[in-house]
Amino acid sequence: MKDCDTSIMAGTTTVGIIFDGGIVLATEKRATMGSLIASKRAKKIYQINNWMGMTTAGGVGDAQQLTRIMTVEANLFAIRRGRPMSVSSGATLLSNILHGSRLAPYYVQLLVGGCDETGPSVYSVDAIGGASPEVDIVATGSGSPMAYGVLEDRFYEGIKRDEAIQLAIRALNAAMRRDAGSGEGIALVTITKEEYREFSPEEISAVVLN
Repeated sequence: MKDCDTSIMAGTTTVGIIFDGGIVLATEKRATMGSLIASKRAKKIYQINNWMGMTTAGGVGDAQQLTRIMTVEANLFAIRRGRPMSVSSGATLLSNILHGSRLAPYYVQLLVGGCDETGPSVYSVDAIGGASPEVDIVATGSGSPMAYGVLEDRFYEGIKRDEAIQLAIRALNAAMRRDAGSGEGIALVTITKEEYREFSPEEISAVVLN
């Protein structure tokens, strides 16, 4: 079995919000190793295909390896089937990979979300392969309790895109103020049937929170 430095898993906050016609995925950028801030520019959101993304919390190497596997499998699926992999299929594939690695587990907590032919959806996938479809909002990582406090208070069914972006940023700001493992700015993407869009730091900074 792999040795696990639990301090590597202590940090991170990731958020997923379903809005009317799509989904927001957002994370902060701090990577920690115990009490050390190992990186201030950690990448925690990855594009899997044109309508699916994945956020990562946990061991950096494990997360990167899973991202590579998912990207390759999604490309192969599209070549073989002549259509993109759906979000539910992506979550099932990831669940199977993690479940099959229980004797040498990946130390991760992941969100898989996107907007395919069935509409927007997001799944929370744990380290041993448990995949839970989330109805509207989800947060993972050590800052998730603070993020959930904001999400539960301000989310409403049918929320629009710009409001969902504001809510994701507000939730991450709340986590970064109180969680030592979260910080250094925000990364954010929106996914609709039309596009996978990654927001620049300048665009995120320009969002006015009401």
